[in-house]
Amino acid sequence: MTFRIVPGLADFAENYEAYILDLWGVVHNGLEPYPGVLECMAKLRENGRKILLLSNAPRTSNFVQDFLENIGVDRDVYDLILTSGDMTRMILEDKRFPYLEGESKAFYQFGAERDKGLEDGLDYRKVDKLAEADFVICTGLADDETETPEHYRALLTEAAEYKLPMICANPDLTVMRGVNMHYCAGSLAQLYETLGGEVTLFGKPYPWAYKLAMEKLDVSDPSKILAVGDSMRTDIKGATGAGIDCVLVSGGIHAEEWGLVEGDIPTNHQVEDLVSQHGIAPTFVTGHMIWA
Repeated sequence: MTFRIVPGLADFAENYEAYILDLWGVVHNGLEPYPGVLECMAKLRENGRKILLLSNAPRTSNFVQDFLENIGVDRDVYDLILTSGDMTRMILEDKRFPYLEGESKAFYQFGAERDKGLEDGLDYRKVDKLAEADFVICTGLADDETETPEHYRALLTEAAEYKLPMICANPDLTVMRGVNMHYCAGSLAQLYETLGGEVTLFGKPYPWAYKLAMEKLDVSDPSKILAVGDSMRTDIKGATGAGIDCVLVSGGIHAEEWGLVEGDIPTNHQVEDLVSQHGIAPTFVTGHMIWA
């Protein structure tokens, strides 16, 4: 498995017709856009090429769009957004699982107050007790600043005893906010599975996310798309599984394990170790998504 370490995207990005970009760790750090990323996105969109932002955010895309505008990523620097929250809402809308069928099914939610919008306008009831729930929606930790999955072991054990199916709206285990790591919904889902719970996850790296992304971009040939992400587990695994060339940026989730200062480019040896660990390789590797 081979990869190419590059200073930026300028040498090869124009060979593609459309782009699938991760958000956290690629476009922004949770607080502000990375230096040079907005200029790079503008170059990518030249000559009618489209950008779709594919995020494992557990919220619908309208809430993500508002968040992006608040941190300085304006609507005119990309074309489309697709989130794992959007995918979760699709499942809730069409009731495609047996436990969702019927009227006013009740759910218990693990997640913060900001994780909202999934059930808006739909025939579901949010309850405060697991004993009253038909299923569980997991959007994350209530306070990811201070909590870890272990804070939820007792509640997850109770949910498993009730045999409540879990819908996880964000398969990410962790995310970087600024220079600090925070746990995501996927970490709770992972613990729930070890306790015997049934979990269904939506987003990257699962094939449906890339099928929907390609449909939205109106590009049927995966070789005409370039994906950019910061996680081998989700972004690179998902893109390679879909036959899409991909760029691993080192300034996101892997920066800490590599001991890199933000924006530094890893060595061949560091990337080779990661490739060996995951059994997949990105097409390109760079520090941050810049046009250089």
